[in-house]
Amino acid sequence: MQIDVATAIGAVTRSVQSLEHEGKPAKAVIATRRYPTTPADLWNAITNPDRIPRWFLPIRGEFFEGGSFQLEGNAGGKILKCVPEQALSVTWEYGGAVSWVHVTLTPDGDGTQLELEHISPVGPHWDQFGPGAAGIGWDLLIALGLMLHLQTGAPVDPEDAQAWPLTEQGKDFIAAASAAWAEAAIADGEDPQKAREAAEACRKFYTGEQG
Repeated sequence: MQIDVATAIGAVTRSVQSLEHEGKPAKAVIATRRYPTTPADLWNAITNPDRIPRWFLPIRGEFFEGGSFQLEGNAGGKILKCVPEQALSVTWEYGGAVSWVHVTLTPDGDGTQLELEHISPVGPHWDQFGPGAAGIGWDLLIALGLMLHLQTGAPVDPEDAQAWPLTEQGKDFIAAASAAWAEAAIADGEDPQKAREAAEACRKFYTGEQG
């Protein structure tokens, strides 16, 4: 898989927000990207259980508001809000932790803007890895996997997708994404040294360099 790293990184707008969620301190990681397709097509790509595996993972569940979902070998959760072609909110439950994901679609000329907000409680994991812990994963999906699927219509090979972050080009992408998320954290008020140390730890985690 060959991509233009700078173009893929630059296509996503990233921000971090400190907030309270359910009465507790939390951080929101927000990624926004425009796709050259209609809201109906983009909605179908992110909610159709037959199509999601073409750019992410196999999924099962009850795909309506009040239902639940489970990604194969990954997160599951409850579907809190489902407004076709507009908004999707779910809990994101993985490894005993619960966070929240909100996706909003907005028509943008002849394309559609997708905004993804992932809210997580503040804790040791955030202190160690910063926003890149969630943000880089979403970068790999919305900047690469979903975009490649929408461009070609072809499924993304799961083995290629898993191996790509360990290639030289993949490592360049991870490093650039990690640095971009650090700058987003700094813009939210994080101490620059702490933000960049967390970004480096996150980069090493994603590229398998962490001991």
